[in-house]
Amino acid sequence: MTKKDFYEILGVDRTASDEEIKKAYRQLAHKYHPDKNPGDKNIEEHFKEINAAYEVLKDSNKRAQYDRFGFAETGAGFGQGTGVGFDFQDLFGDVFGDFFGASRRRTRGQRGSDLRYDMEVTFEEAAFGTEKKIKLPKTIKCQKCQGSGAKPGTSPTQCTTCHGRGQVSYQQGFFSISRPCSRCKGEGTLVKDPCSDCSGVGRINTMQSLSVKVPPGVETDTRLRLSGEGESGVHGGPPGDLYIIINVKPHPIFQRQNDDIICEVPISFPQAAVGTDIDVPTIEGNVKLKIPAGTQSGKVFRLKGKGIASLHTGQRGDQNVIIKVETPTKLTGRQKELLEEFAKISGEETNPLKKNFLEKVKDIFG
Repeated sequence: MTKKDFYEILGVDRTASDEEIKKAYRQLAHKYHPDKNPGDKNIEEHFKEINAAYEVLKDSNKRAQYDRFGFAETGAGFGQGTGVGFDFQDLFGDVFGDFFGASRRRTRGQRGSDLRYDMEVTFEEAAFGTEKKIKLPKTIKCQKCQGSGAKPGTSPTQCTTCHGRGQVSYQQGFFSISRPCSRCKGEGTLVKDPCSDCSGVGRINTMQSLSVKVPPGVETDTRLRLSGEGESGVHGGPPGDLYIIINVKPHPIFQRQNDDIICEVPISFPQAAVGTDIDVPTIEGNVKLKIPAGTQSGKVFRLKGKGIASLHTGQRGDQNVIIKVETPTKLTGRQKELLEEFAKISGEETNPLKKNFLEKVKDIFG
């Protein structure tokens, strides 16, 4: 790495504030990140220079030492004559921490993974709520060793290679590079006498039974979160969560529209003409509905409060009954005669929709 001035590398004045230095660094690191410029060795070198400069100038003590001595004291590269060497892992930890919110240090306790379970429910179960028993494969903490991985009565011992850090460091030029310890695989501890149930892992695979309460009002793609019912954590970390994804089976006669229920009910022409009382199905059973004389096909009757309870408020929607007047398709000779006679004596007075339509046509075309 060349002995360029750190302020010049970041493009800031020597009097720049900490915030100005940080802002300049973020812009440059984003622009010259190797992932955005794959295979460009010059960009990689410049990226190292940017990080080296920021590593010093962001720290008030290192910055003061650099302002005082710079590179001139020994003529050596950064990290030798200045007395302000730095850890390569810390350097790049800042890069990813600033851009992605990642932690600079690996924590020992790790949260368990989240799980997903797709659950199918009937239309009625979605409307009223239900409780279902499910079985799902998951990883749980070994009860015999309580997650330590060690045989009961023993404990994991500290790794003598990394002294419990989980990482080993070595010097490469002016960089101090850290990588996971190969002996303990980054754990920091070793299990000499492994647990017989989990073979030293600390967790076991099992099929777990669980009771899930489905609240009233769910619909397809509703996501229910069961906190702590996911995979077991590692090294004392918290468990993940279980997400239940709901799929509501289609109903043969009901359709859902928000919290309302739509139901089409067929009636005959005589029923629509003279009026009648009919039984209408709801999710709670049949109810009586009065059909007034002269009801037209497509007429909507509302049954208040016969819909589905809102998942958020608990308030029930309505059921909208759409009347469909059926036209007979197979008529006997006698039936045809009667209908023809009816048509002759009816005139237009008994067909208000047709009469209104014809009047509009007359107005348009004269």
